[in-house]
Amino acid sequence: MSKRPVIDTTHIMRRAEELIDASSNRYRITVQVANRAKKRRRRENLEDFDDAGMKSVLQAIIEMADELTQPEIIGE
Repeated sequence: MSKRPVIDTTHIMRRAEELIDASSNRYRITVQVANRAKKRRRRENLEDFDDAGMKSVLQAIIEMADELTQPEIIGE
């Protein structure tokens, strides 16, 4: 039986707070995170990707917070 990796919830909460603080609308940023997580989950399901790692919502929060703090990673 495989164990799930331990996720630092304090780190995730800090990143979520960064997103909320940077946003002018809490509802909108919440919907954006949910949409990104939904797309990621669909992609994982299509690729039959079974990863016991981080949940798609948590990964979306981290990615979006990274995009705020490191705008050079966004490919336009």
